[in-house]
Amino acid sequence: MSNRGPAYGFSREMQNKIDKKYDPELEETLVEWIKAQCGSSIGQPEPGKTGFQNWLKDGCVLSELINSLNPHNKPIKSIKSSGMAFKQMEQISLFLAAAETYGVTKTDIFQTVDLYEGKDLAAVQRTLAALGSLAVTKLDGTYKGDPNWFHKKAQENKREFSEEQLNEGKSVIGLQMGTNKGASQAGMRGYGQPRQIFDP
Repeated sequence: MSNRGPAYGFSREMQNKIDKKYDPELEETLVEWIKAQCGSSIGQPEPGKTGFQNWLKDGCVLSELINSLNPHNKPIKSIKSSGMAFKQMEQISLFLAAAETYGVTKTDIFQTVDLYEGKDLAAVQRTLAALGSLAVTKLDGTYKGDPNWFHKKAQENKREFSEEQLNEGKSVIGLQMGTNKGASQAGMRGYGQPRQIFDP
């Protein structure tokens, strides 16, 4: 963790690629949203990747965020700031479990070390953006802030058809089926045999 030395060679190259995915503009949007959602008591991070990581690292801000989206049934009952590494990582894990329960897909959820050790802060951004999109889409009154900060997720558009409409559809031949009018097999030979061309 904190006693890990610098990376060299391939490890350094991979870390540089991951670091390039971090989006400073998205960071600004996420900070504004989290502050709007949780209130001014959570403070303001230093600008930049390290400031963003340090702000979220103990898991308390993340826990406040997920609780603010579930005001009637708070998923994280106890939010305690601690200087101990395992307590901070435990708080982050509680947030991740609550985010998954809220509806964030497993593929959008970061790993605890991505945030705690700063391994992949772009993944942290991805999780928070997915959470914001879900919150905007749910329209349950818990989302605070500008609704244009996040894209709304696609909603199910269920259609009901009567028995009569379903039966009518069975007699229609779709254009993608094609047509065989005017087709014939005249002049065709078996596979592998050359076609005979005669000069008149």
